[in-house]
Amino acid sequence: MKGAMIARRRLLPLLALCTVAACQQRPDKGPVVVSAIGGRPTYADVNKRGIDAAQRLVLDSTAQGLVRFDAAGQIEPGLAERWIVIDAGRTYIFRLREAEWSDGAKVTAADVATILKRAIAPGSRNPLKPFLSAIDDVAVMTDAVIEVRLSRARPDLLKLFAQPELSILRANPLGGSGPFRVTDTAGTGILLSPAIDPVRSPDDDVQKPSPEQDVRLIGETTARALIRFAAKQSDYVMGGTVDDYPLLARTQISPTNIKIDPAAGLFGLAIVNRDGLLASASGRAAVAQAIDRAALIGAVTTDWGQPVERLLPDKLDSAVPPAIPTWTTLAPDARLAAARAEVARYRAASKAAPILRIALPSGPGGTLLYGQIAARLILIGVQPERVAMNAEADLRLIDAVAPYDSARWYLATACVVCSDEARAALEAARDAPDMAARGQHIAEADGLMASDVAFIPIATPLRWSLVSLRLKQWQGNTRGWHPLNRLRPDTN
Repeated sequence: MKGAMIARRRLLPLLALCTVAACQQRPDKGPVVVSAIGGRPTYADVNKRGIDAAQRLVLDSTAQGLVRFDAAGQIEPGLAERWIVIDAGRTYIFRLREAEWSDGAKVTAADVATILKRAIAPGSRNPLKPFLSAIDDVAVMTDAVIEVRLSRARPDLLKLFAQPELSILRANPLGGSGPFRVTDTAGTGILLSPAIDPVRSPDDDVQKPSPEQDVRLIGETTARALIRFAAKQSDYVMGGTVDDYPLLARTQISPTNIKIDPAAGLFGLAIVNRDGLLASASGRAAVAQAIDRAALIGAVTTDWGQPVERLLPDKLDSAVPPAIPTWTTLAPDARLAAARAEVARYRAASKAAPILRIALPSGPGGTLLYGQIAARLILIGVQPERVAMNAEADLRLIDAVAPYDSARWYLATACVVCSDEARAALEAARDAPDMAARGQHIAEADGLMASDVAFIPIATPLRWSLVSLRLKQWQGNTRGWHPLNRLRPDTN
């Protein structure tokens, strides 16, 4: 930790060397250079462990799923050239396009079915597995057709299949059939070159990509990515979150290049320990209403978005509009007074000041968050303590972009430790035989979690990028995801 802080202090003066004029544009020559905030860009088995931004880009670029996200975050064909949905939404039939693995072998329906089954197998640790429980079977119909059979309708299934975590990656030999191939691993990062479409002749001039269609993908720290971009040695920095945004704020990079996605998802504090002050709904509400969300957001950047006080952003697939916590009807001063009174009652009964351990990221953004949250907790008589994200805690930050538009995703993700009644309603929603019943159970779970104060919403996820002017196809979207083949008009 100390070494990282020293390195950050040494790098920050270098970031300020870039003037606004110098940062705006990089010549449109040679490969697009992409810095992904994270580790080295390598293949990783997503069914065994979590992956970072660079590894997600490798999967999405070289091993696409049945469908993909386009530049706007909408569904487009991937391995499947077309599909139909029948049986009241319980059967998806995909026809695969003519595709090849990275070694030139033909991709078959049997290959795809085997790989998808592995992602949903009992021992899989794929992060999307909990939301794929409706899949009963992935059946091979012909050499180019697979059928996904569901026990209950799931209209959001395509958005899950478009996630990099469900990319069709072959283990032996390792590789996929995405829009790029890894053509060079020497030097910094890896070089990705457009794959040859087997439907067209390799001799066709259209199939001979220019150097500008290549992408050099680098995985590195935020500070190094900012320095590279400021020095006009890269075109794109992706994977930025609230934890590293303060580093960006210390640079003189032009606002023209700074992009913030309108990301949908959860950003707030999960209740992970229901002891002490947090044992009662009124105690949890005291913490929720004490936080000054507008001040917290403004301390990071006014471009972040609006404060969030309810768990669901909209009705989505719930039967009713989102539940509104009762404390949100109070004026700011009244909220603080009510929170103080509740903590005072707790202190009188327990003869001690409550201590709350708050798990936050270790970067400068985490420090800003802690400062804002801690100051408000101290005002109501709570003693805060910052701990690491993987440490034992009472409150833990959840910062997650929604992979698809379902109220159940929000509720299930927020329900780290929630009431038995809320958990039962969520399970009933998961297993509901039709969308009407599902919506009713979701509405029940939402109401229960709001009254129980099982999660403390604060904002929407902050996802930022640096984008050079040569990347004319880049578009902000609610998924916060930007495929490398959708950055320039001449790539596909």
